Amino acid sequence: MAKPNIEFRHLKYFVVLAEEMHFRRAALRLHISQPPLTRQIQQLEQELGVGLFERKGRGIELTPAGAVFLDHARNIMSLMDQAVEKTQLTEKGHIGRLDIGIFGSAIFELFPSVVPPFRASFPNINVVLHDLNKSEQIKALRDRRLSVGFSRFVWDEPDLCKELVSTARLHACCPSAHPLATKDIIRVKDLMRQPLILYPRVPRPSFVDKVIGLCRDEGFEPSIEQEVDDVITAVALVSSGQGIAIVPDAVQNFSLPGVLYRPLEALPSTSVELHCLYRRDDRSPILHAFLESMRASHRAADAAARAVAAAS
Repeated sequence: MAKPNIEFRHLKYFVVLAEEMHFRRAALRLHISQPPLTRQIQQLEQELGVGLFERKGRGIELTPAGAVFLDHARNIMSLMDQAVEKTQLTEKGHIGRLDIGIFGSAIFELFPSVVPPFRASFPNINVVLHDLNKSEQIKALRDRRLSVGFSRFVWDEPDLCKELVSTARLHACCPSAHPLATKDIIRVKDLMRQPLILYPRVPRPSFVDKVIGLCRDEGFEPSIEQEVDDVITAVALVSSGQGIAIVPDAVQNFSLPGVLYRPLEALPSTSVELHCLYRRDDRSPILHAFLESMRASHRAADAAARAVAAAS
């Protein structure tokens, strides 16, 4: 049995006629004359092989088959409306999925300053975070498994855009009973002969090299107690009294018993940058909506910082 050749206009005309139960009123509502409407309904009935309406006096009524078809026709039209709406929202970057690569302490800068404002503005976009190191993020971007990645100490790549997200001041994460925890500001030289917990072990160059470089710039070799995989482990070891960790200031949002954070002296070398990476040829409206939201958050944070500096 051949499948009926039913077009969307057939459904539209049928539903309007079923709601009006009168050819003339339905034709007026559809902004067409009555004869074309009659022909379209006849074509629909011929394709289906059933009668959908029967005449009753001056009006018409749905047949039992017509009543069943009306329910399905309305569902199909509703699905079509949803498809159109979602397609248009996707084109505008208002619906879909955003895959974000994140590693280490960068997550403390994305929450709450970047991701929550984006989610508030675009609640229908599913934001998925992936814990990937710098090299893994670059590969995932090229494989199109990620839309954007966040990492430190990133190098230039011809097919990727690199954009500065923030510059963070470094802090010393100390055991609360440590003598350095009593200082308001810690000098880099104060770290001489102090057991340091460094992270991450891979990939290099990384934050490990940043801390080692800080010490060497001040004329001493760091006393490395242990190298660990991530900042969470490093802070946990500080909490157990095993040493001091150097962290970006946003890590202060991570609190453990027995841990205090103290800023390092303000030097050009005692800050660290966070960059985002994304494909240079990515024209996704979702990605660019996210980037604009991120930039707006960055501008707001800069304005707030300037206002505090001006008031002090």
